[in-house]
Amino acid sequence: MDQKRIPVCEPTLGPRELEYVTRAVSTGWISSAGEFIPRFEETFSEKVGAREGIAVCNGTVGLHLGLKALGIGGGDEVILPSFTMVASALAIQYCGATPVFIDSDPDTWTMDPAQLKAALTPRTKAVMSVTIYGHPCDLDPIASFCRQHGLSWLEDAAEGHGALYQGKKLAALPDVTVYSFYANKIISTGEGGMVCTNRRELADRCRSLKNLAFPLKGERRYHHEEVGFNYRMTNLQAALGCAQTERFESLVEMRRQNARRYSDRLRTLEDLIQLPVEREWARNCYWMYGIVLRPSYTKRTVSDAMALLKERGIESRPFFSPMHTQPIFQTGQSLPIAEHLGAKGLYLPSSSHLTESEIDRIAATLRRVLTP
Repeated sequence: MDQKRIPVCEPTLGPRELEYVTRAVSTGWISSAGEFIPRFEETFSEKVGAREGIAVCNGTVGLHLGLKALGIGGGDEVILPSFTMVASALAIQYCGATPVFIDSDPDTWTMDPAQLKAALTPRTKAVMSVTIYGHPCDLDPIASFCRQHGLSWLEDAAEGHGALYQGKKLAALPDVTVYSFYANKIISTGEGGMVCTNRRELADRCRSLKNLAFPLKGERRYHHEEVGFNYRMTNLQAALGCAQTERFESLVEMRRQNARRYSDRLRTLEDLIQLPVEREWARNCYWMYGIVLRPSYTKRTVSDAMALLKERGIESRPFFSPMHTQPIFQTGQSLPIAEHLGAKGLYLPSSSHLTESEIDRIAATLRRVLTP
């Protein structure tokens, strides 16, 4: 008998999500106004340590909006890790600015702060740090670098719901922090995002820019002094977000529990694969449970392993391909850690509601695939 397929990641939804979405539909508030939008902005931003939250239609536009609010524009440069999802770099280009890529820490897979200085030029205006697969960057050196050189600091926390740095919530630290609520995120609205900040002037600017640059107050409603964007979230999405945020801590703990189970079962394979870490200064929320094939392991490629897992009903995904190797960027750089991660990494099924028996099956199957 064929075993049930295990998807790489599904949203964890329940009756409260259905209740809130039904309420939005029954009241007719299904567009970009309604009770759930301000409620979601308030409750989610509090969970991640920010005073202000601006709900948007996805995480990519949230990055664009945050950069625009920080004044990033044509001719500017923004330093970010090459090992990230393409949205991070594209948002910089949307502003007419140039992404400048640096390499990653080999253990956390996040931006290596030691490489910031070499990337600095007179055109550098900001740093974009990125939480990778749930583990935050070492943020103190990044904060110090930005202060020293008068740079803005934006954190791409699309994958960082519930991650902590030295016990602090991520959005408490940078100028702007941006979250994604795509269907595979720990908190999901299907599509959606949130720009979080502790600076009221940045929040107000984001609120105006996301709504076609309508003025926030005054009688001249249809009066536009700059180019704005239609980046609004719907009340339907926010209804999902409100229900999800009520379970914020439990959904994060489910991912962390799954990671502990994976690590317990895969520890004996550490001569073949690198497991994700959790530094003493961090709380990893384990958005995705990733593994990296050791350089000395040659029996299977990542593609081979993924194909064999799929044959056995287990979905997986390769790690991000580094930005400096992408056809749209191709900087000619050599960033060996990012290149190694992109070539040798994959992540395993990571839904919050994975059962222990499913993790047993995944781990046992991976062992058979890697040790034929």
